[in-house]
Amino acid sequence: MKNAAYDSYAVFFETLASETRLRIINALRKGPKNVSQLIEATGLEQSCASHCLRKLEEHGFVTVTRDGKFRVYELNHATIEPLMELIDKHTQRYCVHLVKKSSKQSKRKMEATA
Repeated sequence: MKNAAYDSYAVFFETLASETRLRIINALRKGPKNVSQLIEATGLEQSCASHCLRKLEEHGFVTVTRDGKFRVYELNHATIEPLMELIDKHTQRYCVHLVKKSSKQSKRKMEATA
């Protein structure tokens, strides 16, 4: 039988693993934004941004408030904001060199086949 905690972890990390949702999260790290502001900050299409925001809200990554006719999105300050700071520290220490290494290898492969 599967452990419910592992299923919850899977849902959490699948939500976090999307580059598009990470772009939104990082835009919101700079402060609350409505959909139009997020589209401008990320370059996403409106429908894509709205779909991702719905998922981020559903999973507790962002909160939403009304400001007149606008829905204003804000990063969950209690959990997601400190988590992203921790992820930044971890990736800077353990992962950035892997991305650089992978990028160099891809470049060499492309040059070898040209």
